[in-house]
Amino acid sequence: MEKKIRKRDIKLSDLNISNAKYNELKYFCLQYDEKKQEIQNNYGIRASARDGMTRSNTFGSPTEQAAIRNVMLEQDLEMIEQAAMEADADVYKWLLKSVTQGISYEWMDVPMGRRQFYEVRRYFFYLLAQKR
Repeated sequence: MEKKIRKRDIKLSDLNISNAKYNELKYFCLQYDEKKQEIQNNYGIRASARDGMTRSNTFGSPTEQAAIRNVMLEQDLEMIEQAAMEADADVYKWLLKSVTQGISYEWMDVPMGRRQFYEVRRYFFYLLAQKR
């Protein structure tokens, strides 16, 4: 029989973060790798016809739109990373793995106790809620 790991939402009501807001922040963090990949995909040469005819109803060049999108994505990534650093710089990389990949404490070799790690994780979500 396969052992299932049950994921539970953490309680943040004492930090004035509603369950809906927590879910928004959690799924925002889970998009971290997708956003990194999209930034990589936006770099490079875009194919376009040079016959002078407009092809869409959007303003600006595709390169300009990709650059603007990359800046927005990079700001999101930086926001997540900064909140993790502010929460606890010593466990920053484990905290990032936990919130961006959904990896639980038990599957990582974190240099602190389980309870302390999840307190840092709760504080991370509090900081992220303030930034967002």
